[in-house]
Amino acid sequence: MSKELTKRADDYSQWYNELVVKSQLADHSAVRGCMVIKPYGYALWENMKDQLDKMFKETGHVNAYFPLFVPKSLFEAEETNAEGFAKECAVVTHYRLKSDPNNKGKLIVDPEAKLEEELVVRPTSEAIIWNTYKGWIQSYRDLPILINQWANVVRWEMRTRLFLRTAEFLWQEGHTAHATKEEAVEETVKMLDVYADFVEEYMAVPVIKGVKTANERFAGAEDTYCIEALMQDGKALQAGTSHFLGQNFAKAFDVKFSDKNNKQAYVWATSWGVSTRLIGALIMAHSDDQGLMMPPKIAPIQVVIVPIYKGDDSKPVIDGKVATLVAELKALGVRVKYDDSDNARPGWKFAEYELKGVPVRVAMGLRDLENNVVEVARRDTKAKETVSMDGLATYLHQLLATIQQNMYNNALAFRNEHITPVDSWDAFMDVLENKGGFVAAHWDGTPETEEKIKELSKATIRCIPLNNVAEAGVCVLTGNPSTQRVLFARAY
Repeated sequence: MSKELTKRADDYSQWYNELVVKSQLADHSAVRGCMVIKPYGYALWENMKDQLDKMFKETGHVNAYFPLFVPKSLFEAEETNAEGFAKECAVVTHYRLKSDPNNKGKLIVDPEAKLEEELVVRPTSEAIIWNTYKGWIQSYRDLPILINQWANVVRWEMRTRLFLRTAEFLWQEGHTAHATKEEAVEETVKMLDVYADFVEEYMAVPVIKGVKTANERFAGAEDTYCIEALMQDGKALQAGTSHFLGQNFAKAFDVKFSDKNNKQAYVWATSWGVSTRLIGALIMAHSDDQGLMMPPKIAPIQVVIVPIYKGDDSKPVIDGKVATLVAELKALGVRVKYDDSDNARPGWKFAEYELKGVPVRVAMGLRDLENNVVEVARRDTKAKETVSMDGLATYLHQLLATIQQNMYNNALAFRNEHITPVDSWDAFMDVLENKGGFVAAHWDGTPETEEKIKELSKATIRCIPLNNVAEAGVCVLTGNPSTQRVLFARAY
């Protein structure tokens, strides 16, 4: 397969699609709209998952697992939630196949094996979890419940793209139960902060924390908090959400508890989640025309070492030096690979690891070793330098931290350059068409105006930033009074 990619400037969408496949993150499958996550892509997801899981547990959460199937009656119990996901549901109606008597070798659905109640393949798990919580919660002593689930979900998307939008995807979903509204709101904001810290510190992607409008919030939520990231093509991507569910699910499933005064009250709830969509965000926030660019903290391979030699006599000498370096790097916690395979030339390997976004490449030849040096190449800047073998492991370890920070700084500078305040409709459309990014504009606060702006511009209100300042103005579309700017963008 050719490593050459379509240029971002020529066709950003095609560049993305090619990069996901050629870098061996994922592939298309025999199931429409579903993907195969390949070992390199899954290693990346595992690194992300492991760090998030650690952060969840540090904030008092524990993992559990709930069924993939949700009885339709339970799914319907919270009407707003059911209506919000109804068009995306896959539904199981039968439980057996049988041979087709009219076509030998073919199978048909056995009409006699119809389920008594249809099962929804979970698009999200609030219904099955809150039905379960009803049996777990009787008293304030049973609260809070702080549970997270790592799982797959199915949402029958019509237009799919690897990682960004697939019919089945991997995610985590937190579902918590609390005695008071204040505790639930505190939990919602706390988990939003966990997401923001992870995406910024580990993925090197800056985000804006905010709250969604009523039109954009999660079905069944009182408030949806979000982190919004900006991709290199000027489109926004919702990177994570945390929902304050109020008492909606507790009332739908009759989940009550006796408080300290022995009075019955409905439980307060939250839910929050991020998915393999984060890998799409990672790709589009950092990568270039040569391939992926992996932030060192979550890169499957942080340092790759490629030997350069002629003849078999010199390789054992290089092997010995590499063995020492690899041991020293591993002792520092560095994920390192020594690629001494003989099925490709060094130049091909260089291009391969550039495509895969490995942060640091070390080339080691016999002549280099005679001079006690190696060549070190950075993926982020493409800079190469000759570095002494003395203290090399420590140098590479520190270089990884430098690359991580540099990637964040570059993404932050790009994001900040693409937040544009506008005060008129003409300016609003001009920025969307010619610059992209977030447009900070006044909105009159009505869902009708929000829908009209979306219809006219294909831009949505991504969020009302949590750190917003009050500012008197007029709506860019209607001219009606407004008290603050909100962030619009075209989005994935």
